[in-house]
Amino acid sequence: MKNKSRILFAFILILVVSAVYVSSFGLTIGRYIVSPFKDEISLGLDLSGGVYVVLEAVTDSTGEELDMKVSQAKAIIEQRVNGLGVSEPNITIEDRDRIRIELAGLTNPQEAIDLIGKTAVLQFMEMDGTVILTGENVIDSKAVYNENNQIVVSLEFDQEGTQAFAEATKRLYQETNEVNKVIMIVLDGDVISSPVVAAEITNGKSVIEGGFDIDSASNLANLIRAGALPVEMKEIEVSVVGPTLGLESLEKSISAAALGLLLIFIFMLAFYRIPGLAADVALTIYVMIVLGIMVAINANLTLPGIAGLILSIGMAVDSNILIFERIKDEINMGKSIRTSVDSGFKRAMTTIIDANVTTLIAGLVLFYFGTGTIKGFAVTLIIGLISSLFTSVFITQYILKILVKMDLSKNLKMYGAVGVTK
Repeated sequence: MKNKSRILFAFILILVVSAVYVSSFGLTIGRYIVSPFKDEISLGLDLSGGVYVVLEAVTDSTGEELDMKVSQAKAIIEQRVNGLGVSEPNITIEDRDRIRIELAGLTNPQEAIDLIGKTAVLQFMEMDGTVILTGENVIDSKAVYNENNQIVVSLEFDQEGTQAFAEATKRLYQETNEVNKVIMIVLDGDVISSPVVAAEITNGKSVIEGGFDIDSASNLANLIRAGALPVEMKEIEVSVVGPTLGLESLEKSISAAALGLLLIFIFMLAFYRIPGLAADVALTIYVMIVLGIMVAINANLTLPGIAGLILSIGMAVDSNILIFERIKDEINMGKSIRTSVDSGFKRAMTTIIDANVTTLIAGLVLFYFGTGTIKGFAVTLIIGLISSLFTSVFITQYILKILVKMDLSKNLKMYGAVGVTK
């Protein structure tokens, strides 16, 4: 039993050390390349440098009308920003009448500012480039359900647009080549939809079908309805973050996090000894899990995000300390080590869950109502809390039971207790 447990623990250590090495330096095996986490994690504006702009709607509109106009403006701005090739732009609506645009890694901030504020050009074109009508001819466009309960995008044109669309659809419907039946809807030079003419449309009303869900249909309807920004947007805040400042902040943050983690490892080993060793291995696995999840979901790492990560590490350590203190109490009451480990985890479970759930609720509130860096903090905090709950309860328990089976020492002090050799 001892030898089997020792082999299993050695295997776990080898896996953990290998994971740390690969995540730090990467790995290349033939054609397969595993990049280190530092190359895979997207950095936020405050770390990679870039620009953020806050725009405010200049309008007397209120309520649903204001929401609709700001939503349309946001959709058009997203379309323009995507043309800049910016990685993971963050565009959010604040206080109903403001739009915050964060463009990390942008080398030419003025280009973004000029592009965001320009007037959009919406055109309905044939495949040969002939313009049928423009956004000025669109009266309305919205996501609706058709008679078959499918989500479609409805279009309505003014009198001039109705006549032009009728002439074009009549001619295109008679085309024998299916490719030539396509009408391209182009915004700022980019094709946002390519519906095929299925009938001659003379009443100025049309629908676009294409397996939409409600979000994609609403987004397309917003883009079509708003050939130009539907409301004047005024710049109220513009800030440029240099990449040098961001890199310096990142290096200092990583150094601080590494130092803090090292001190935690030393403390857990010095104070709790064998249980502390189990906690250190589990904490290492926890860090790998959190970074892996952030890479998988393409989350942007920001300075507040690093703070959220460090806070969640503290929560993980706090959970381990609660468990180990319960184990000490059980040992001091005269119970065996194995019984004390089982009882300690069970007794600490309620307190750990309560502490994590309350913090998780706070993180969800910050994510739902927060914007920008606050949301980045909330994302890493939530990921860290869920991961820490898993590692501190399940992985730490599993590793500690393996260490107990290895029978490393009969001295109860090696388990943090104040008793004597048993």
